[in-house]
Amino acid sequence: MDVDGGNRHVFNRLSGPAGDSRNQKVCYHWQAGKCNRHPCQFLHSELPRRTSNFNTWGRGGGGRGGGRGGGRGGEVVKKGDKICNYWVQGNCSFGERCKFLHSWSLGDGFSLLTQLEGHKKVVSGIVFPSGSNQLYTGSTDETVRIWDCQSGQCTAVINLGGDVGCMISEGPWVFVGIPNFVKAWNTQNLLELSLSGPVGQVYALAVINDMLFAGTQDGSILVWKFNLTANCFEPAASLKGHSHGVVSLVVGANRLYSGSMDNTIRVWNLETLQCLQTLTEHTSVVMSVLCWDQFLLSCSLDKTVKVWFATESGNLEVTYTHHEENGIVTLCGMHDSQGKPILVCSCNDNTVRLYDLPSFAERGKIFTKQEVRAIQLGPGGIFFTGDGTGQVKVWNWIPEPTSSIQ
Repeated sequence: MDVDGGNRHVFNRLSGPAGDSRNQKVCYHWQAGKCNRHPCQFLHSELPRRTSNFNTWGRGGGGRGGGRGGGRGGEVVKKGDKICNYWVQGNCSFGERCKFLHSWSLGDGFSLLTQLEGHKKVVSGIVFPSGSNQLYTGSTDETVRIWDCQSGQCTAVINLGGDVGCMISEGPWVFVGIPNFVKAWNTQNLLELSLSGPVGQVYALAVINDMLFAGTQDGSILVWKFNLTANCFEPAASLKGHSHGVVSLVVGANRLYSGSMDNTIRVWNLETLQCLQTLTEHTSVVMSVLCWDQFLLSCSLDKTVKVWFATESGNLEVTYTHHEENGIVTLCGMHDSQGKPILVCSCNDNTVRLYDLPSFAERGKIFTKQEVRAIQLGPGGIFFTGDGTGQVKVWNWIPEPTSSIQ
């Protein structure tokens, strides 16, 4: 199994301060004017500018731009904050004079390229396998569709006989979670495997080294190890602890982080597969977890994004909480075209919010007919969103024009 290629779920490692490293980090909350710790273990002064370590989420060319209603310098221009329902139906008579938006987005530096039609129900997974020129999308309409990235045409439809709960890719492999099974496809040698063991729907998947993890409806996390000699995945363990379904998984710093319908996040040691800590600060379902820099980020239907940092003891604690007006469905991290880190948050009010990190300054908004359940980064500043109607939209961070010297 190729574990060196493709995008990873591990970006920079979560680890407690070691040695004198705390003196080399600037306090993010001080930068945002929000630090209330006295004394604070991080610097309240700027370090010389250096390249971000957020590069595994991809970059565009560098710059500024935007769809209709775009502002300058990352600011969101307000032309009402609602999309025109008549424009959506194709019959708004006010045109440019309409006080509502005639655009699927509001903000600076990104635009809609195209949309892919075909799925009949919720798009629950989008992956772009390493070395491939094809996009894979999965849906609760029980199909996976394969799209040619040059033409934008659907080239194949795979009927799975069950709702797709999640999808990930690692190197040439595509993994699909369906009720009671995980499907594994190697896009290079066309090997197809069906892994049994899950009870109920598979909601979340993660891969690290030669191990595959599946979060299931009954609260278990199943583990398989890849046998290179036999060219197959073999059952290795079942992690118990969550009392309800596991709906999100991410790996970082030799840890597995699992978010659950029981409102908790569990931290697992990847070597011993033992639970090290249970995080209980969320008050509703933990829908998504991801690693950014030395932090863990989590979102929940309790309308918050929580930022976790490892203390000197190694335990995680909340260092910042961002509040939304609606429940948050999923998170994705990426760079804009200037290399600035962006957090993308899908909310259950049919919007997707884009924020600069670490400040959480609002960067823009995407509007959808139904809530977005899947967000995936593509190559060259492209990213994808999949919503509840079955529609997949393709977005692009717009490069800044380069000025020529006469």
